[in-house]
Amino acid sequence: MVCYVVGNMAGKSKLPALVLTTEERKRLETLSASRAAPMREVERARLLLHYHDGENPSAIQRALNLSRVTIYHCLHKALEMGLEAGLKDRFHRPKEPVIGPDAKAWVVHLACTKPKELGYASELWTRQALADHVRGHAAAAGHPSLALAAKATVQRILAEQHLQPHKVKYYLERRDPEFEIKMKEVLMVYQEVQLQNEASPAAGAPAVITVSIDEKPGVQAIANTAPDLPPVAGKHPTVSRDHEYKRHGTLSILASLDLHDGHVVARVEERHRSREFVALLKDLDAYYPAAVTIRVILDNHSAHISKETRAYLATRPNRFQYVHTPKHGSWLNLVETLFGKMAHTFLRQIRVKSKAELKERILLGIAEINAAPVVHRWKKFDLLTV
Repeated sequence: MVCYVVGNMAGKSKLPALVLTTEERKRLETLSASRAAPMREVERARLLLHYHDGENPSAIQRALNLSRVTIYHCLHKALEMGLEAGLKDRFHRPKEPVIGPDAKAWVVHLACTKPKELGYASELWTRQALADHVRGHAAAAGHPSLALAAKATVQRILAEQHLQPHKVKYYLERRDPEFEIKMKEVLMVYQEVQLQNEASPAAGAPAVITVSIDEKPGVQAIANTAPDLPPVAGKHPTVSRDHEYKRHGTLSILASLDLHDGHVVARVEERHRSREFVALLKDLDAYYPAAVTIRVILDNHSAHISKETRAYLATRPNRFQYVHTPKHGSWLNLVETLFGKMAHTFLRQIRVKSKAELKERILLGIAEINAAPVVHRWKKFDLLTV
């Protein structure tokens, strides 16, 4: 380790020399030129560099326009406790804190209690409401130190425990006791499909075709009340659209995604009942060769397992094979990636004059997908070890 030792002009200062390593010298030089660091630290870094270069406190005062008290405080700390101490403020507490740990624990307990349980109408606390409650009930609860607590005081207490009782973070409870079993079953199907897709053409067409099916309901038919204005170079870089619009209702997309070649079989319907789902199954039956089994990955929607649907399946024995995703496990269904692609391409910011036009545009978008199909693959097979 290389050290710099520079004597301070003999006879002009009673302070000893400041010893810095090469790394410490570089740190001071970087900090003294920083625009992001606190100004106090920048000033102290420059002060210590001047002193290390042989200047006495009087010269430093003239050069940096700092008070002699500030200069001597910084130098004493650096000489006594090291460079970091010279750069930082010395921690001091003029008096013991008034709010003790028991009072803080009471505030935390209140924050973890819903206000409606204490007689308020609100479901969640706001910072101000919690502070008002603390002040109003502190004395009766045996914590008089909080009787005048401001909102900022309460917020600091909560920040120490990383509590945010005014916010809601949603979670999804697993209500299917067989979630892991069903998840692994779906993932094993994806793994089998991947092996089929990687097999050589000499292996022939698979005896089982796997498709992923789901519905995308609530696609809105929204019309403009005024025409869109195109971009104008140098003036308006984007399309301009009037804020007002008119609703014409919604449509549902029922789609089947082929996991082998990316082909999509889909219907656009007013609703997604059993009869619409059966119509999609009939489309699949007509599209694929009669000799293959159509393995369907789908959720437990009532239309998928209704009496009407089962009655149709009974007319086509051994033609369809169901693989159900677990409850609240729609993210395991690869067709969701297809719906995501639709949302980011032809459905994005779509405007139509009627539901009929919306249906036409959706079918056109699906035809464009089928013109250049993409095989959707599952990549997170590490979930099989869960």
